[in-house]
Amino acid sequence: MKDVAVRALRAGFQLNVHAIGDRGNRVVLDAYEQAFREVPAADHRFRIEHAQVLHHDDIPRFAHLDVIPSMQATHQTSDMYWAPNRLGYSRSLGGYVWRSLLNTGVIIPNGTDFPVEDVDPLKTFHSSVTRQDGNGWPTGGWFPDQRMTREEALKSMTLWPAIAAFQERDLGSLAAGKYADFVLLDRDIMTVAPTSILGAQVLATYVAGRAVYEKK
Repeated sequence: MKDVAVRALRAGFQLNVHAIGDRGNRVVLDAYEQAFREVPAADHRFRIEHAQVLHHDDIPRFAHLDVIPSMQATHQTSDMYWAPNRLGYSRSLGGYVWRSLLNTGVIIPNGTDFPVEDVDPLKTFHSSVTRQDGNGWPTGGWFPDQRMTREEALKSMTLWPAIAAFQERDLGSLAAGKYADFVLLDRDIMTVAPTSILGAQVLATYVAGRAVYEKK
């Protein structure tokens, strides 16, 4: 893995490695760190996809190495039912640690990981800000101190993925010169009660400024 990372750095390619468990994430971080020593590169934007379970000592390494943890919020709400039984309570504390990572200064590009999870982005947003399933379980959220704010959740689904893909000049926010890709919803998910987020309906969808869907 280190050799592949070195080759990618020398060729100017971004590397994205999938890792889920705490040991897997450490192996990738170690390989990246060794590669960066051999081929120093600015703005490489190397990523770890999923980064679902981390050892506490490895959380700050993402910011230190400028590695992007690319995570999917609905994995947490799918896995929370069984994760503590399989991983143990102490290891579960390192599961889906969005707040701990964000506090170090990294970005977290979010996504659905469809078809593994539901493609509905509202479920991604809801999971990010509540850490609950659609029935409001568990009360208060699963390890609720790791929740994102609504602003962070929105960026994790828009601007941060664009940055993670070197596309922030074209995508990720509504600004002059960027593609006008957006949806209109029937409610403001930034302010409504958490229980109302999943009920939001799409009124219209625009791609590059042109309406491609309008609710009848």
